[in-house]
Amino acid sequence: MLEQGIQRFTTSVGSGKNMLFSVENKWWLLIIMTLYFGSGFYAHFFIVRHQLLKKHGCLIHP
Repeated sequence: MLEQGIQRFTTSVGSGKNMLFSVENKWWLLIIMTLYFGSGFYAHFFIVRHQLLKKHGCLIHP
């Protein structure tokens, strides 16, 4: 009984069909994943740079 339910669920949904993004085009997926993980990696450097510029008074405020 449980096996039939699991098998029916996996075959009806399919591999990668219930995701928020498409995995059909591997190059587009590569670009999106690079931007996603790259932005998280870059955020730390940008925040530290901003704090250092603020500390030394190098930021221009109108």
